[in-house]
Formats: sequence, structure tokens, C-alpha cells
Amino acid sequence: MAASSARVGSNPNTTVAGIFDSMNYGPNPEAATSAQAWLESHDRSLGHFIDNQWVKPAGRGTYTTKAPASGETLATTLQGEDDDVELAVTAASRAYESWSKLPGHVRARHLYSVARHIQKHQRLISVMESLDNGKPIRESRDCDIPLVVRHFYHHAGWAELMDEEMGGWKSFGVVGAIVPWNFPLMLLTWKVCPALAMGNTVVLKPATFTRLSALLFAQICAEAGLPPGVFNVVTGNGAFGSKLAVHPGIDKVAFTGSTEVGQILRKATAGTGKKLSLELGGKSPFIVFDSADLDAAVEGVVDAIWFNQGEVCSAGSRLLVHETVKGKLLDKLRDRIMALRLGDSLDKSIDVGAVVDPSQRATVEKYVEEARAEGAEIIQNTQCLPANGCFYPPTVIANVQTSSKVVMEEIFGPVVVVLPFRTAKEAVALGNNTNYGLAASVWTENVSLALEVALSMKAGSVWVNGHNMFDAASGFGGYRQSGYGRDGGKEGLYEYVTPTWADKVRPGPVEVNYKTFGGHVPAIVSDANPSKNGIVVDGQTIPRVDRTYKMYYGGAQKRPDGQYSRPILNPAGDVIAQVGDGNRKDIRNAVDAAHKAAPGWGKRAAHNRAQIVYYMAENLELRRDEVAGDLSHMTGQTMEEARREVDLSVRRLFYWGAYADKYGGTVQETLLYGATVRINEPMGVIGIACPDVSPLLAFVSLFAPAVIRGNAIVIVPSEKYPIAALDFYQVFDTSDLPGGVVNIITGNRDHLTKTLAEHQDVQSMWYFGSAEGSKFVEWSSATNLKRTWVNYGKDRDWSDKAQGQGEEFLYQATQVKNIWIPMGDIFAN
Repeated sequence: MAASSARVGSNPNTTVAGIFDSMNYGPNPEAATSAQAWLESHDRSLGHFIDNQWVKPAGRGTYTTKAPASGETLATTLQGEDDDVELAVTAASRAYESWSKLPGHVRARHLYSVARHIQKHQRLISVMESLDNGKPIRESRDCDIPLVVRHFYHHAGWAELMDEEMGGWKSFGVVGAIVPWNFPLMLLTWKVCPALAMGNTVVLKPATFTRLSALLFAQICAEAGLPPGVFNVVTGNGAFGSKLAVHPGIDKVAFTGSTEVGQILRKATAGTGKKLSLELGGKSPFIVFDSADLDAAVEGVVDAIWFNQGEVCSAGSRLLVHETVKGKLLDKLRDRIMALRLGDSLDKSIDVGAVVDPSQRATVEKYVEEARAEGAEIIQNTQCLPANGCFYPPTVIANVQTSSKVVMEEIFGPVVVVLPFRTAKEAVALGNNTNYGLAASVWTENVSLALEVALSMKAGSVWVNGHNMFDAASGFGGYRQSGYGRDGGKEGLYEYVTPTWADKVRPGPVEVNYKTFGGHVPAIVSDANPSKNGIVVDGQTIPRVDRTYKMYYGGAQKRPDGQYSRPILNPAGDVIAQVGDGNRKDIRNAVDAAHKAAPGWGKRAAHNRAQIVYYMAENLELRRDEVAGDLSHMTGQTMEEARREVDLSVRRLFYWGAYADKYGGTVQETLLYGATVRINEPMGVIGIACPDVSPLLAFVSLFAPAVIRGNAIVIVPSEKYPIAALDFYQVFDTSDLPGGVVNIITGNRDHLTKTLAEHQDVQSMWYFGSAEGSKFVEWSSATNLKRTWVNYGKDRDWSDKAQGQGEEFLYQATQVKNIWIPMGDIFAN
């Protein structure tokens, strides 16, 4: 009787004993009934969602969405056109007028209501996401959608606290959000939540492959009572996203996607006054030391590269392993691959789902086959592939060169490449040997090693003994060609606000010839009268000893490479001095000097940086009358006005000296059992082009915040009045400033800006000049995706505290890194 009761079928694998013997999984499907019913309620034909209504204009093309795991047709959606963008932006603009004026508490209630309604439909949304994207239902149900809910709750709090926590900032306007197909709803939420919390409205364009959850979400927002026009969804192809981005009614573009498309958007929006944030690709290192728990590291690899089929921008796609344990780890990884299960995205027992589309699968396969042809070792479990569906097996590639294509380029699939290292320095060098800088993880039981490596990685998120951990309280975003801006945390709010004093800048059509802009025109000998500069000695007037103003870089005065000088005229038209006329070679020399100085300067104690800036203030004040006299003679100001500018400059140095050790970061209050540490890191080397107004004060106001936060700079002073800045290199020399931290190149502002903006090893460019120059800086920055800060030809009042100092400058001078440090030795998570 006992034996027969244990039998649940005639097949040995359907008996209790047989199941325990084989350990085979049976099917464990999630019902798709509710998702299919929602699609049927729309006759499987969906339009745009604008102003809280379904909109289906006549004559539009359609796109057919299919389930990647089965090939089943789910629904058709519209291929939008220009009129659809116009309709959505108009609705969002109209809604902005009231939404932006609501008290933060009211916006908080709306976001809270959306969070509640998502929870009410959580299972429906999870199923829709897995059907549409191909990812396992366990990941949608247990990771994606709970994180969506968490973001709405968290940002409801920021809406409530905006007046207290974001004083001095205001909403930007209408946000155009463009998101990819790998996390269709989660990444949408990362844009929408901070935008709405800060008082903006949104027009969203979801990815071509994955539109359904965005449309479902929009309907749920309307159900939750979000006012019409606050959130709108329009669907279309990739080019349609660009149409949204360049629409004149869009004030801010928030994009997540490939680096190549990010570069296109940077060029398309250049010079328009639109704010742009880019969360782009990655090639993240997963660094395993011999002091790591190797079994935990293997499970970490599973999470790092096979989570979401490797279709994750932060995927740990480069496995860097201490040479002494490489063989052992590879053996464990080979065994682990053989236990992974691929299958229907709605099966709750599978580990890896389907690749989103056959075209993406072909791309992944091409990378792997090219590596195989180069002689790499390919480890795959092809036995786990289902007979049908868009699947690719989990893959490990070993025995590759550091320059191999599969090592350098983002594959965006379930493929990890393995590289050995011998020392921690080599691990750091290999980890940073990439054009990207999105994320990294460090695996070791040695906490001091883990933290030092984490601090050394050029990446926006670094996880210790973990990978792909996210939370609404911690910003996510990259360095270098992984983009700029952050999603999440307080740091993410700044992407959706502008200073309260700033008016909306919308330059008219600005024509720039990118090939000829900033061309060098050598200065010629001036026919202006020399300024009267004689002195009386023994009753006789004799010429003053000529003072030669040189360039200043690497801590020394340098003659211009081109051996040209340019005359500086006072308001009367007299020549008062000759300064070096800098060229491309001078800029290159200065950037090299800045890069030599940057690592050491960035590692200095912040207190030491503060003392040096205070020392600058002291030395400037000692020369107060001399500097004011030069300033007055050069600009035509009265001595009283010139002294005031010097005094304000001294005070501004004190202000920034005070901030040198007071903006280091904080501990984020994430859901992690442990510590998530936010660090405000320096950008690296910053190029700065100064305005002509307030030539001394603007110079100080720009170089000081960059320097106190650990950056090295190449600065172009006022083209018209550069002597105020050149007087300053004697201040630097007497203030213990290390050579190369501040480098001054004089000359034609736009000519020197052209070289700085195009330089591949300048991490950020600040430009305060013409509208044409601003457009050129933004356009040319697309090549290496350096961060830019430009004025679009509009002057600011540098003597005003709101405009000449404050958090805006700190935001521009830093980039946020979050280091995740888990715990659990004493208590379980």
C-alpha cells in the first residue's frame, strides 16, 4: 500500500523515488490568463496613451509584438508619426502648468497612489513583462516589479520633501523619456519617478520590441488618479524616439540605451538648451581574488551575467580571476553552467529566459563564433536549449587577449569572457581598461582590499561580494562612454531640476560649421597706441621693464608653442600687454600636465586641498591693490569696483575652501543589509572656457569648485581680459598648489575650446561664451561623451551668490559612485 501510494505515474520520473533520483524539474507555469485577457480587451491592437486616453490615429503603420519564448503573437501597436509627438507634447505642456505648481505633498500623494495601484496589479504586470520581454517570471515577479513599486514609494518621499531638501532648485519642464527593451518597466520607472516628483511631466517612448508593459502601466496611472497629460506614452521605431527628443516642446531628454544612440542624441540636441542624461552601455568587470569565497563567486557570476539573459547594461561580462584560482573557478563554473535551465519565460522553475528578438540572438552568436575562430575556448551548455523559441545558451569564453573584440565590446547576451591577473594593481588596470564605466564588482574576504579596489574602479556602481544590486535610494549611472547622470537616490533628482534663478534658455536656430568653427587666426602686431607705462627715475621718464605674460601649465610658465602673441587693449584702445596666443599643441601639453597631476591631487586629504585654497585667498588679498589696479587698467572699472571684484574673489576662495572637505558623500539608506556608500568623486580633467564679464571673479568661481573636489583643470581665461588670470599664477606658485592641477592657456576662446571639446582624454567641458560655441561643445562632446556645462550665450551675474556659487557648481564638478558593502557574518540578511 505504501509503495503504491508513492507512485504518481507509470514513468519513473513521475514517482516520488524517481524524482528524488533524477532531481528533474517538472513544469511550473505561471498562468497568463489575466495578461491575455487585458490584451483581448483591447482586441490585441493598442494605440498611444495620451492625456489619460487611448489614441489611435488613422493611417498609422503597426508593429507586431511577439513573445520571445514561444513566438506567439501578443498584440499590434502603432508606429507613431510627427503629429503623435505633437499631440503628446502639447498634452504634457498643458499639464505641466498645473502639475508643477502643486504642493509637493499633493504630488507625493499621487505617486503614493500609483505605487499602491501597481501593487494591486503586480501579478498582471509581472506576467505581461515576461511575455513581452522573454525574461523569467521569477525575475519579473521578485525583482523588477517590486523595484518599480519601491521607486514610487521612495520618490513620493522626495516630492514631499522637495522644498526642504531641494531648496534653490525647480522643475525643468516636459521630459522626453526613451527607454530600452531589457527592463521595459523598471527603467521607465527610473525616469518617471524623479521627473514627476520634482514637478515635471513626461512623454515616454518605449522600445520597439517591448511596448506592452509601458502601455499597461500608463492605464494603471490613470486608474490611480494621475492627472491627464502628466504621463503619456507614444510608440514608434528608433527614429521616432529622435523626433521626440528634438521636439521644441521637450525641455529634458532622459535616455537609457546603447552608446551609439546616446551619441546620436547628444548631437541632435546640441545647442538647443535641452538637458540630457544618458545611461548607456557597459562592459563591467567581475574581479575575483584568491581570498574570495569561490562558491559564492560562482553564484555571483550567475547573477552577474545570466540574470535577464545577460541583457543587462551592468552585466559582469568580464570575469577577471586571480591566476592562482583561475583553474578551480573555471571548473566550478563549468559544472554550474550544466545545471542551468532554459525555458518558457512563464515557467517559475527556469533560470534563464529567451533573448528578446532573433536579431539580438544573431548578434550574440556572431560575437561568440568570431572568438571561436580566433582560437578562444568556448564553454557552453547546448543541451539545455529548448526546441523552440529565441534562446541562446549560457556561454563562457576563455583564453582570449585583452584586445579581443569580445573583451572590449558589449555583447549584451548571456556571454562572459575570462581573463587572469596576477596582482591587485593589474586587476585594477584590467578592470579600467575599457571605454565604459558603468559598474564593477569585487570578490574577496579581505575588506581593506575590497574597498581599495572599489575606490580605484572608474565606475558608477561597485558591488562588494555581490552584483546587480539596485535600489531607489542609490543612484545608478556611469562614467566615460557609459554616459552621465544618475537614476535613483537624491543624486538622480538633479537630472530633473534647474536652479530657481535660471530662466528657460531656448536659443534660436544656431548655425555652426563644425569643420571651420574655432579656426586659428594668428594675432598680428597691433597698430593701437601702447599704453603709457613709463616710470620716472632720477627725474627722467624711462620705459618700464617689459613684463612677458606666458602660458602656465605643469606648474611652470611656458612660452606659446606657436610663438605668437596677441595684444590686450584697454577701453581706450591702447595696448596694455601682449599675451601668448595658444594653439592645439599648448592645449595638448596642458592636458598631459593635468593628467599627471590628477591622481595625486584627487588622493590628497580634502583638508589639505582646503588649506591650499585658503592660502590662495591669503596671497590674493596681499596683492589686493596691485591686482585691482591691473583689473581697473584693463577693463576700465573704477578702482573701487575693481577692489570689490578682488574682495569677492577672496571671499569665493574662502567659500570653496570651506567645501573642500564637506561634500564627500553619504551613506545611502537602501534595502541592503549592509552599507551603501555614496562617494562624490572628481570628474578627472576638466576643460574650462571663461567669460569676458567679471574676468577675475568668473575665473575664480570656475576653477575653485573644480579644484577643491579633486579635479585637475585646463582653463582658458577671458579672451578680452586675460591678465587677471595670468596674475594668478604667482598666487598659485606661492600657495603650494602642485604643478599641473591648474593650467592656464590664453588665446582665442573658441579656437582653444575646439581642441578641449574634441580631446578624448578630457572628462568634462565647461564653456561660458557664445551660443555657437555652446552648440559646438555639446555636439563635439558626443565622441567620448564627456559631460558638458554651457551657457548658450547667456551671461550670469558672477557677483550674485545664487548664480556664482552653490550646489550647481558641486554637481558639475563631481560624479557619484555608490559602493555596496553587504554584511551577514553575524546575522542573516
